[in-house]
Amino acid sequence: MNTMTLWDLNAWEFAALAFAALLVGFSKTAVSGANTVSLAIFAAVLPARASTGVLLPILIAGDLLAVLTYRRHAHWPTLWRLFPAVAAGVVVGTVFLMWADDGAVRTSIGAILLLMAGVTVWRRKAGAEGEPDAVTTRAGRAKARSYGVLGGFTTMVANAGGPVMSLYLLSAGFRKMGFLGTSAFFFLIVNTSKLPFSAGLGLIDARSLLLDAALVLFVVPGAILGRWAVDRIDQRLFEQLVIAATVVGGLQLLVR
Repeated sequence: MNTMTLWDLNAWEFAALAFAALLVGFSKTAVSGANTVSLAIFAAVLPARASTGVLLPILIAGDLLAVLTYRRHAHWPTLWRLFPAVAAGVVVGTVFLMWADDGAVRTSIGAILLLMAGVTVWRRKAGAEGEPDAVTTRAGRAKARSYGVLGGFTTMVANAGGPVMSLYLLSAGFRKMGFLGTSAFFFLIVNTSKLPFSAGLGLIDARSLLLDAALVLFVVPGAILGRWAVDRIDQRLFEQLVIAATVVGGLQLLVR
């Protein structure tokens, strides 16, 4: 794999990756979607494709902390509706990674994120939000399938599924705690299932895991900071921050 070992990084590069790992912890327990900034930092310091393999175990560590924090708030009917479509998206993303270069990956996902952010804002202004159990309707099932495929695709090719699923949960009417609990279990299961695909593509190896071992320590204080902050963020601000993080992440991917 074309990546760096821990010993190849200079102090500034390691500090940037450590900050990105801290931000992963914060995003998992506070503002989901904010870890698109972490994605951009990892891709700037490390080779772009290889950076996804280094980042994946960091994300799983954050998912574990989020599950421990919000496990009582998950909405499992929504999760069961999403998983088959997400699995299909992961397979499509794996095939896409076999031939796509970094530019194609960034452009595709950036465009998807901006489009979906626009749709979400439009739906909210039109008063089209539903309740979490809206997945039981035909329209709700169709929406779950479409977001699920896109979420699986984006999380496989660039670990960028957070904004997609954030937009889905907001559009389904989830309140703050239900949002965080449902997304915590969703990404723990999905990211763990991606490990064999990433290893098979050569994106995870002994060198990347050594770097992960050094960086995972920074996820914990980020998660603690996020848990402290989430109680001080009201619902409206929470939703605005999630959408803003999605737009910023999409723009970062397009302009790089």
